[in-house]
Parts: sequence; structure tokens; C-alpha cells
Amino acid sequence: MRILIKTPVAQPAHQVFQGFTQELFLKLAPPFPRLQLLQYDGNQVGDRVRLRLNFFLFKQVWESLIVENGQEEKEYYFVDEGVELPFFLKKVRHRHSIVPQDQGSLIIDDFRYKTPHPILDYLMYPGLFLQFWIRKPIYRKIFA
Repeated sequence: MRILIKTPVAQPAHQVFQGFTQELFLKLAPPFPRLQLLQYDGNQVGDRVRLRLNFFLFKQVWESLIVENGQEEKEYYFVDEGVELPFFLKKVRHRHSIVPQDQGSLIIDDFRYKTPHPILDYLMYPGLFLQFWIRKPIYRKIFA
């Protein structure tokens, strides 16, 4: 399944790209599940982000590895892939893109995931979509 969210912001793309830090990561954390950041290396190839998600009745670890990072003529980007995921996710790939615009830039969250069962893919979609949708006002505020 794919979730694609685009958010226009006021700052230039190179500044937005530099703003993807641990501080921003924590501000983007959804209200549920609560997360504890265990490791944040950055956004370069080989860097890791490791979280503990608290679902009240149980906790799960989510670890992602940065597998791509770069700058092209019309885009800054980095890609993380899940290497240790909660039991209800089988595969995750998240491409973070920042595209220059005439005024400001466009942040694109391109999130692809697979669960152990196709029906669960669809059942998970609304909750995952919402977790990315709530980033929009945060991005706009931080990159105003």
C-alpha cells in the first residue's frame, strides 16, 4: 500500500532538507502510539533510527535504516527502510523528498508498506494515513 502526502512550505528546499533533524523527528511523533526514541543517527546512508512504540497493552520496536540520500537537480531526498518492525508490519519504505518550488518548497512523504495479510493492509491504511496527515501543520509551522 502507498500513502502519498504533499505539503507546501515557505522555506527553500535546501533549508528544509537541513531541518530534518532529531528535533523535527520528535515534533512529528504522533500522539498514539507513544514513542521513545532509542537511537537517531541522522539521515545519511547507513544511519539508523530506533524507536520503542507503546500501545499501552504491549510495546514494539521499530528500527529503520537510511538506504538512500541525495540531491538531484529538482529534489533533495532520503529513504529509510524498516529492518525491525512491529509484528503487524512486514515491509516499510519511506521516501522523504523536498522539491524546490517558485516560492518555498514541497515536502513529499511517500510511504509504502506491507502487512502480513492483504486485508490488514487496508485496515491499517486509515491510521497510517492520519499519522502522516497530521505532519502537515507541523511542517508548515516549522518551515514558515
